[in-house]
Amino acid sequence: MSSFIELLGLFLLLMLPFLYETNHIFRYYFKFLIYYGIVSFNSIVLIPAFLTRPCDVRNLLWASTWCHRISTLIGLRWELRGKEHLAKDQACIIVANHQSSLDVLGMFDIWHVMNKCTVVAKRELFYAWPFGLAAWLAGLIFIDRVRGEKARETLNEVNRKIKRQRIKLWVFPEGTRRNTGELHPFKKGAFHMAIDQQIPILPVVFSSYGTFLNDKKKILNAGRIVITTLPPVSTEGLTKDDIDVLMERVRVQMLDTFKSTSAEALQKYKPLKSRGSGTISREEAAGAGPLPDAAQVAAAAAVANSPSGYSPAAAKPPTMLKTL
Repeated sequence: MSSFIELLGLFLLLMLPFLYETNHIFRYYFKFLIYYGIVSFNSIVLIPAFLTRPCDVRNLLWASTWCHRISTLIGLRWELRGKEHLAKDQACIIVANHQSSLDVLGMFDIWHVMNKCTVVAKRELFYAWPFGLAAWLAGLIFIDRVRGEKARETLNEVNRKIKRQRIKLWVFPEGTRRNTGELHPFKKGAFHMAIDQQIPILPVVFSSYGTFLNDKKKILNAGRIVITTLPPVSTEGLTKDDIDVLMERVRVQMLDTFKSTSAEALQKYKPLKSRGSGTISREEAAGAGPLPDAAQVAAAAAVANSPSGYSPAAAKPPTMLKTL
């Protein structure tokens, strides 16, 4: 019986490379298993260290040091632009677009630049142990989105703390993550906080994941993502009456950057020949709907997503990606 189990285990082990190369659904789940598995393992290892200074946002630097190599293992590379804005030692509200849980890997890659930074997350994540416990000990802010008054009280308390200690607070103003190739309407919470304490808004934009990720079709290929930090937007002298204007101003800036960096990413890649599982359009790769300026980009670059991945375009790009 034991010999049969050993042979079965050996067979499954030998099958892994074959399945990984030929089945994009297997590859999708396998990469996310690596991602979540390593984060969970690191959470268990780091919890004792976090207990030496519980709920201190500097613990997130330890977490990023242990976790940022996950991107390399699953084939993602990040390029940070506007580093000087992110590195400035100041209290601010970072607003970023939210496409996937992969956003966290991008954050891990740049946490050493942000230094003192924490994140607003939904309360449900706290119960995803061991990650939730480790995240709480690392200073993440969990809010109950159902109990709005309680959430506001929590954020008001946090708001005073981040200004006093010059901490950056990372917020996803879209709320729910959606990989649709566009920016969705913003919620006002982050802008209320910034105006309340008269601290700047710092927009951060992740280029579209549509070139390598399609959750609907279970595709996760290798990819490169541009993270752009825009200049801080001052809230000095603004009042609650200015929130709508401020929010629209920031969103327009982020949308323009999202369009340009996403188009750049598309132009740098072309699909590899399919290994029998077919190809999908760029619109399908985005998950739902076309990417911004999709028609123009398609005419210029003719880029599509393939379950077998991407290769650099034949033409050498004008500038090489500089990855962290």
